[in-house]
Amino acid sequence: MKQTPISRRDFNSIGLASAAGGLGLLAGVATPAHAQGGPIEGTHYLRLAQPVPMTSTGKVEVVEFFWYGCPHCYALEPFVEAWQAKLPADVNFRRVPVGFAPQHEFHQKVFYTLEAMGQLGNLHRKFFDSIHKDHKRMATEAELVAFATANGLDGTKFADTMKSFTVIGKVRQAKQLSDAYHVDGVPMVGVQGRYTTSATMAAGAERTFAVVDFLVDKARKSA
Repeated sequence: MKQTPISRRDFNSIGLASAAGGLGLLAGVATPAHAQGGPIEGTHYLRLAQPVPMTSTGKVEVVEFFWYGCPHCYALEPFVEAWQAKLPADVNFRRVPVGFAPQHEFHQKVFYTLEAMGQLGNLHRKFFDSIHKDHKRMATEAELVAFATANGLDGTKFADTMKSFTVIGKVRQAKQLSDAYHVDGVPMVGVQGRYTTSATMAAGAERTFAVVDFLVDKARKSA
């Protein structure tokens, strides 16, 4: 079974309660979709008609667009982590949370609050688990304060940071980047402002980062 990303329409209909209520996780099945001759443009990845402006850093940038409430993003996470653990020195990787509807901006703020408090590395996966493994909604400030406190943080500071100009600004930037990449579903991966792919296009979560590696190499050669 192919992994189908959650689209903008799904974001509006699923809601946080359903996402936390045990939607089936699709891990993706490896198939020989691009066994012959490598990934194919238009099938396994797309080229953006209008490239996203990139700051020259000497590195190839890879961006994973995701939502904490998305079961398919959660299913992809182990593959993200395995790929990130072997990240080449000339590749910069970052996650960007998306919010197709106002209610999902709540989780965007959680991500950037964890980042602002220096806890993203420690609590990113734990927050994912709290929704998909522990089946918590994580949709209210009280739930977030409890989560923060349970993990050794100052709950009041966590709540205040979520409302800060820094976090609000990061949410605005995330929207601008997802719009520039024409993100219409998650999980989706963007490479160097030029290409996008997903578990659906790559024919399975297990193959997603093989396509990403292919696109990183293309970006290197055209730099």
